[in-house]
Amino acid sequence: QVRLVESGGGSVEAGGSLRLSCAASGRYFANGVMGWFRQAPGKERQFVATTRWNNGVVYDTYYADSVKGRFTITRDKRKNTVGLEMNDLKPEDTAVYYCAADLARPERPELFRPSGYENWGQGTQVTVSS
Repeated sequence: QVRLVESGGGSVEAGGSLRLSCAASGRYFANGVMGWFRQAPGKERQFVATTRWNNGVVYDTYYADSVKGRFTITRDKRKNTVGLEMNDLKPEDTAVYYCAADLARPERPELFRPSGYENWGQGTQVTVSS
């Protein structure tokens, strides 16, 4: 199993920024996918961003339309972490953010669905006030 731990969540006013981090242990993802999903109360878990790599090299990244241009997903190979830099936050970004990973490197459309990822963190709360 892969253990994933998210950190960096908190409360911020609209227009502010936060940086989330996901630390992976148990396996090294030289090949695979790591991404971010979020879930607001009463809503289904939604895709936010993901990155795939092969032999330790990232070869593509994807973003949900709702966060494109505001969020950036990054990978730190040395620390074995994946980050999510969030800028110009909006109240509708309020949710629990989950880090997810899978060694199978899913293709579309599974790449954008929770079912495409086997390993999940516990989540970190992000609250954006208006």
